[in-house]
Amino acid sequence: MFIIALTYKKEMQEIERFLDEHIKFLDEQYSQNRFIFSGRKNPRTGGVILAHNATRAEVEELIKLDPFYQHALADYEITEVIPTKYAKEFAYFVEK
Repeated sequence: MFIIALTYKKEMQEIERFLDEHIKFLDEQYSQNRFIFSGRKNPRTGGVILAHNATRAEVEELIKLDPFYQHALADYEITEVIPTKYAKEFAYFVEK
């Protein structure tokens, strides 16, 4: 499981120009069962994605498909997480 933390490098006006394309990228990854959640940081300096069903190398390739990456709008930090405790309701995401 991976936490992908995005930090914007450009002004919000530039981010907004590519937001619809970014959302399409997210939707595609959700449809392939790769992302568990995504959302904006508060304050709005970037975003966070929780990914699973992928290796680190696959995650590194996935982010290259993100329009925010392609247009150099954000930096990406990938952190692997190995869950050791979790609520039963989320077992589907971690017991694989």
